Amino acid sequence: MTNEYQQKPFDARELQKQIGLNNLFAISGGRILAVRNKDQETVEVILPVGKGYRVAITLGYDDTYIVRREFVRGGKVFTKGVQKNVYFDEVGDVAYYASCFVNVDFPLVESAVK
Repeated sequence: MTNEYQQKPFDARELQKQIGLNNLFAISGGRILAVRNKDQETVEVILPVGKGYRVAITLGYDDTYIVRREFVRGGKVFTKGVQKNVYFDEVGDVAYYASCFVNVDFPLVESAVK
């Protein structure tokens, strides 16, 4: 599975620490799926939310995260929002807001750096 956002391999355990245990349980109930490249390096982390929604996190070459809200139906993935330039200390909050698909608007493409 490749997409335009998969860029730089990273340590999924470090991302879990940066998101925080409470946020992980709130987002996906603790479920974490790591997408690996052919060299078995983690290039994307998927947090399944529910009702077809998921939060996908990748690391860009500028060492900031890209957080996406995605909807999966019939094997097709629809991107419902993307936030780029998310620093490590913000990734937990941004991932949580991305998981709130019912009542929180998530930007289609926006930078977290203001």
